[in-house]
Amino acid sequence: MTVDFTNPGGSSGASLPQGGPVEDPEKIKSLKTITTVIYALNALSLFVGISSIVAIIMNYVKLSDTRGTWLESHFRWQIRTFWYGILWAVVSFVLMFVMVGYVLLVAVGIWYIYRIVKGWLRLADNKPMYVD
Repeated sequence: MTVDFTNPGGSSGASLPQGGPVEDPEKIKSLKTITTVIYALNALSLFVGISSIVAIIMNYVKLSDTRGTWLESHFRWQIRTFWYGILWAVVSFVLMFVMVGYVLLVAVGIWYIYRIVKGWLRLADNKPMYVD
């Protein structure tokens, strides 16, 4: 059987959704809650570092569920925040031997807080993150 997508009212009965992919409101609500929890875990990691490990695992486990939704950009934002944060923290620790690492570590901390706050605010406004 062939499906003619150029004729939405055709005899096959198949048609493409108008205006792009259809997002299930319940799925989006659930994913938004998970995204909020991940932002909270990332914020908590400033005090309890292990929570960022839980957050990144949740990011990777649920990433496929966000494909094609505006929340996918938040997951990418969170994943990049984690990995770049780790990278710059390691660089900072290495550079502590020449004293510039302390300043860099403070800058990394400020950048990490900025990324969490920026993402969380855009999530609250139901806006996607830009990841470029």
